[in-house]
Amino acid sequence: PLLRKNRDEASTAVTALGRLHVTGVTVDWARFFEGSGARRVGLPTYAFQHQNYWIVGEQHGADLESIGQESAGHPLLSAVVTPPDSDSVILTGRLSSHAQLWLADHAVGDTVLFPGTGFVELALRAGREVGCASLEELTLEAPLVLPEHGGVALQVVVGAPDDSGRRPVTVHSRGEAVDLPWVRHATGSLTTTVDDVVDEDAAWSTGQWPPADAEPVDLEGFYEDMAQAGLEYGPAFRGLTAAWKSGEHVFAEAGLPEGTEPGTFALHPALFDAALHGVVVAGVVGEGAALPFAWSGVSVGVVGASVVRVRVSVVGEGRV
Repeated sequence: PLLRKNRDEASTAVTALGRLHVTGVTVDWARFFEGSGARRVGLPTYAFQHQNYWIVGEQHGADLESIGQESAGHPLLSAVVTPPDSDSVILTGRLSSHAQLWLADHAVGDTVLFPGTGFVELALRAGREVGCASLEELTLEAPLVLPEHGGVALQVVVGAPDDSGRRPVTVHSRGEAVDLPWVRHATGSLTTTVDDVVDEDAAWSTGQWPPADAEPVDLEGFYEDMAQAGLEYGPAFRGLTAAWKSGEHVFAEAGLPEGTEPGTFALHPALFDAALHGVVVAGVVGEGAALPFAWSGVSVGVVGASVVRVRVSVVGEGRV
């Protein structure tokens, strides 16, 4: 019993000293082990000795130049590929509602859709790559659904020009799972010239804003009503701030919400989308949910806007 008691006391003492040591108290271990025959031994480096084993120096594949590609310099597009045997151009990228957080704010019901204005932006960026200043037309053929997890690969293909300089443009995507097919979402054409739009009432853009005869529109509950119709827009796409009506014309203001920057977009798709919400005020789409699917004659004179003023005019059934 005496031997057992001594062992217990020794264990208690060592435990107490160990706790003192790890809390920063200096313990004279040499004196503690004096006469016991204890000696220092080397410990394995793993788990005890801090050593880094990260690869340093040049890492191939860490940037586009290292894999022979050219940067697209665009928030939605990463690289520009120019095939050596044709006059076409391919711009590639990856879309994800986690990488581009504002995309998650464009939802129809429970489904996050890439906005139609985003396709316009992609086509305009591709056009600048080949010297085409205007999107002559663009038609959406299939929605681009962004998955809850992961993302989708993206390709914008600009074909060779015809005799007038017009070039075809298409937008494709593919899921990240193995062997999924490419899906074509949009097709259209690009031109080198910008059509002069004849505005018979251009005074609205250079004179008094809003026009003197325009009546203000109450926008309270506007986006709540859109949500009831199925368009559940988040903060990034709730950019319509004011609207007025004058006859069949709607005048509106839209801006990017605080925290959303225009970046290097020609016109941020969320801002462009909000500007089109004036169409709802015009009553063209009725009470149901509607998304634009065709554009014509689109060009951007000044890039990087964070606030826009628009006039919406009805030019035909379902056309503004």
